[in-house]
Order: sequence, then structure tokens, then C-alpha cells
Amino acid sequence: MHRTAAPPRRPDRRREIERCGSLRDGSGGRERGSRPARPETAIMAKTTPKVILSRSRDIPFEKLVLSQSNVRHVQGGISIEQLAESIAQRTLLQSLSVRAILDADGKETGMFEVPAGGRRFRALELLVKQKRMSRTQPVPCVVRADGIAEDDSLAENLERAELHPLDQFRAFQALKDKGLDDEEIAARQFVSVNVVKQRLRLAAVSPKLLDHYAEGDLTLEQLMAFTIVHDHSRQEQVWAGLANGWNKQPYHIRRLLTEGAVNASDRRAVYIGIDAYLAAGGVVSRDLFEPDQGGWLEDPALLERLVRQKLEGEADATRMEGWRWVETAIDFPYGHTAGLRQLHGEIVELSEDESRASEALREEYDRLQIEHGGADELPEEVDVRLAEIETALEAFADRPLRYVPAEVARAGVFVSLDANGHPRIQRGYVRAEDEPAAAPDVPGGEDTSERASTTSLVNGVDGTSENEQADEDGDGVLRPLSDRLKLELSAHRTLALRDAVAGDPEVAFRVALHAVVLATFYPSRLSETCLELSLRSTAFATQAPGLSDCASAVSIEQRRDAWRARLPEKADALWDALGTFDDAERGALFAHCIALGINAQHETWSQSSGRARSADQIAGAVELNMAAAGWAPTVDTYLGRVPKARILEAVRQVKGEREAKSIEHLKKPEMALQAELLLSGSGWLPEPLRTVPLSESAGGAEAEPSVAVAAE
Repeated sequence: MHRTAAPPRRPDRRREIERCGSLRDGSGGRERGSRPARPETAIMAKTTPKVILSRSRDIPFEKLVLSQSNVRHVQGGISIEQLAESIAQRTLLQSLSVRAILDADGKETGMFEVPAGGRRFRALELLVKQKRMSRTQPVPCVVRADGIAEDDSLAENLERAELHPLDQFRAFQALKDKGLDDEEIAARQFVSVNVVKQRLRLAAVSPKLLDHYAEGDLTLEQLMAFTIVHDHSRQEQVWAGLANGWNKQPYHIRRLLTEGAVNASDRRAVYIGIDAYLAAGGVVSRDLFEPDQGGWLEDPALLERLVRQKLEGEADATRMEGWRWVETAIDFPYGHTAGLRQLHGEIVELSEDESRASEALREEYDRLQIEHGGADELPEEVDVRLAEIETALEAFADRPLRYVPAEVARAGVFVSLDANGHPRIQRGYVRAEDEPAAAPDVPGGEDTSERASTTSLVNGVDGTSENEQADEDGDGVLRPLSDRLKLELSAHRTLALRDAVAGDPEVAFRVALHAVVLATFYPSRLSETCLELSLRSTAFATQAPGLSDCASAVSIEQRRDAWRARLPEKADALWDALGTFDDAERGALFAHCIALGINAQHETWSQSSGRARSADQIAGAVELNMAAAGWAPTVDTYLGRVPKARILEAVRQVKGEREAKSIEHLKKPEMALQAELLLSGSGWLPEPLRTVPLSESAGGAEAEPSVAVAAE
């Protein structure tokens, strides 16, 4: 009977060789006198053997023993205890593979060994030991007779396909949809609750992105980054923007998704609190896979409104204290108190009850320290109690200040937030226009109003002649000296003082110190010195972000507060107070005041290089290192504000030409972000921040400063 040929198929060389080989004899030649057969005809002529599955039966557990043919010797995955709990919850989900044990005559003994399924056998054995299962409990088994036991054990382990992570995520979601909560899912799957939350968050990513992940277009780390936001359209928008880009790193995805949001560690978020923000209708994005410092607040406008409302509440409470004015801001510019006189308040002493409470807390603190001093780790309740006592003692130590009511009526308060999100209330600042009018200097307390109305000064000389005054002396009345005579006498005294002070460097230093301290701490009482020395602390009209909270600003403010606490309240007591300081203290105070007068800012209107040269000389003298001072090239401070050529040049100087080439094809935002990572910790500085070595600045030549200054 003629058989129709099969349709043509894609050639398979290996199978063709096997087919051809099956038609050859042992010598490799064709059979004598036979016609070559077509491969298709030869295959169809064979009978395909039917597959016969091994029979299954229930065997009492006491009839089973663990086989030495099991190839698994190194344990992994969940523990035997966890597997036993799973069997207790769900029963046995997979049968054991067993073989009958034969006696010397080859007959079955009634016992069976388990070459495949050893971990399940041990879990059942544990349940029997715990008396949670009977020894006679029937166990579903597949009874094998043919083949090799080790081959069965090896095949069972190697042919097991791991579950794709996406299937796992969706399975967790299916359990959630069936009514199980996170804790129940975690208990049933022997994982932590946080793992459950992570799996559910991954399953909630946009279905389009999950499809890309299943196809291998997205890595698991990238998928994790997309879980920060819940908005599927936003996720898909960011992915579409990355599709043709170079940078698809998870950190970059997170940055794009949180662009415009406010980190929960921001001072504003800390001040308001996440709960209050959520109660007002705000939304918080969280990253369950990376430290996110509390997440990101997605509604900056709402946060800003809540902060200002709460700050106004702080201001209203402060106004009740009687201050002339109260100003509020999230962050005042650096130097906002310059030129204002600050009141010296008196610390309010503890009351008797407060003193007793404070002393009792200190005794309890010392007792707990002694009782648990030798312990490697404090008990949790003791540790918590010590922290509570420390907080209470700090509150007692941070005492409010009491001010003179008349001074309060002319002074004001600044209300803002510090870098940690706590209210910063700066009390007692007096503006120049609110200062009381200076009382006339009347020697001996005499009223000179009548004299002022009858005496005129022409070009600074008293109109009354000396002869006229001499004629009036006959009445025996002791009258004040004429202004002209005072001017002449004081001129002699001025020259004598100049000559004497020039010969006494210690007094000269004290005179200068007195003048600069007045200018720094008593700006409204500059007339208290006869030294015509001017010290100005220039304000920063253009301020970089975070200038008030940089390390240098914080250090200067702390030093200012420490000196203010040591200086007298009244300016006229300053001279004597300076006399009580030793040389080191006077030197430190002088350095603080003089430093506040330094102005090394770039001025576009001035073409003179003198100021810049002076700043370089001073920087060289103090060996200024801006990298060690805390400045670093970031997107906000530098890289995002210069052309691409500048960014590449910075990377080239630090990392070399190869790294610069690797990012030169990027768009500027991505280039700046990548450059920030490459320059991190390098100590690289742009030209305006580099310190010229002192020897080079003193030489007068235009020396090229070093390209980078390594951070100390």
C-alpha cells in the first residue's frame, strides 16, 4: 500500500545522523542486496513502547526506612521542622518514592526504603516523635521496582523546576485575596511579615511592567525600584523614558519616581509628623527594599501649608510673652541677626519642687548605672528607663530665660525650624530703630539746656571768647570749660595716647579687641570706644541651599553663643571684663570677631583682584580644605548648574578619560547624577574653592592651584 510522504520539516542534523546510523550494520555499510529505506518509513515501522507508571499504595509509616541511596546529603531550603509544620497544616502534598526491601532469596520483607523523598520522611518521623502522627499512619508512596535507586533520587532533585519569582508574587497576592492577612501568610509560608509585604508590593506593580519582567526586559532590582510609587501611569511613564536611555540603574529609577517629593527626613516632614500629614490627605511613598528614611511625601504644597500653619501657632504663643514683633520662616537666611542687639536674659532658677524632682532622677540614674554596670547588655526595661531619665534631666537643664519687661517691649523673636525639624525660637533681638534714645552726656548731672540755647559752635569752636570767660570768673562761680579748650586739650591727649599705646602691644591688642567685640556683640553701642576701627560682617545676598546648616555655619553659631554667655550684658562693663580673660582667651575672642569681618565673595562689579588675592593668602595660612570642611560636588551644589563640558572635565580630572567617555553621551540631568556618584569622596573642588599653597600665593606669580584636595 502506497504511503503518502510526510510534509517537509526543519532539518535536525543530530537526529538525521541517528536515523542513518540505525540503518547501518556493524561494519558501517548497507545490508547486502537491500534497498536503502527512507528514514521516515523506518521510524514509522517501529512500535513506540507504551509508558507504564509505577503503582502507588498507602504504606504504614512504621514500614518505611530511609535509604542510603538518597543523593541529598547537604541540607538546604526550609528546615525539617518547618517542613513538618507544613505537613501538619496541609498533609503530605507529594508522595514518597520507595522500593521494597528484599531478603537473601529475593523475596519482599514487607519493609520499604525511601531513596527519593528523604526530607519528607524525616519530617514525618519528627511528627511521629512529637506524637502528632501515629506510627501506623498510611503514607502515600510510589513503589518502584525497575531502574536504579540513586538515579531516581537524582532525577527527582534535578528535574524539579524552581518557581518563577513573579509566580510567587502573584501567589502571595492570591492568598491575600482569599482573605489571609499578612501575618497569616507569613506563618503559613515560614517567612517574615516584611517579606510578605515586599512580595505583595511587587505583585502590585503595573501589569505592563510585570510582563516586561516575565520576558526578561526588567531585572528584579529594577522592579523593586518601581514599587516606591503606587501610580501605575507614573511607573509606566518612567519606564518609557528609560527604554531608550543608558542609565537604568535602580537608584536612578528611584530618583525619577521621587522627583518633586519631599523625603520624610526633611525638617518640614519631621516637624509636622507623618501621621498629621496623612490625616490631612497626604500620600507617602515607601521603599520596602532599601533604607528610605521614612519614605517620600508626594504633596509638597500640602506639607508647606501645614508647616506654616503650625509655625504661626508657635508665633502666636510667643507673642503672648509681650515681644514687639515675631517673624516666622521655615529657614531664615544665614546672618539674619547681623546688626541686631541681643538681650541678655537671666536663667530662671528651678523651683523647690523641680529641684527635688531633678535630684531624685539623678539618684535613680546613678543607682541603675551601679546596679547594671557590669552587665554586657542592659535589660530592655532598664535601658528605656535610663533614656527617660536622660530626657527629663535635659529638660531641667534647658531652662528658659527671663528678660527685663521694658527690653521685651522693644525686642522681637525669630521663629523657624532647625536642621533636625525642631522649632528654633530666637528671642530678644533689638532693631536699631527700636533702640532707646541715648541720654545726653551731662557731667555732674547739670542741666545744660539753657546753655545749649545760648551757646553756638561755629566750625566746632565755642562762640564765647576766652577773654569773656575770664571776665566772668570774677563772680567766683566754677563754670564748665569751653568746647574750644576741650578740643585743644583732647588733641594733646590723643597724640599722647597714640604714642603710649604704640609702645604697649598688649594694651593695643586689648583696645582693638574691645572695639571689635563692641561691633560684634553690641552693635548699637559702637560709641563706647575711642578707636576709629570699623568691622563689618557682610551679609550674603546670594545664598546657596542649606548655607545656614552647613558645618561651618553651625560651628560659628556655637562659638558665638559660647562667647555671648561669657560677656557682660552692658557694653560699659566690657573693658573690665576683657581684663579678666587670659591671653589665650583674648586671642580666641579676637580671632572670632575678626573672622566675621572676612568677605571673600566674588563681586561681579569689581575688577580688582586684591580681595581674591587676600582670600587666597588667608586660606593658605590656615591651610583651608573645603572638602574637609564638608563641601562636596553634588547635583545641587555644582554639577547641575554648570555646562556638560565642566562636568566631564571634573570627572576626567578625578577618574580619567575612560570614565569621562562613558558618560559623555548622556543628557545633562543623567550626566550630573552619574558624575555625583563618580566624584563622591574624591575631594575634588572647583576652582573658586581650591586653596593655593602659601608659598605660591606669596610668590606673586599666577600659579595654577592643585586640581583636587583630598578630604582629610
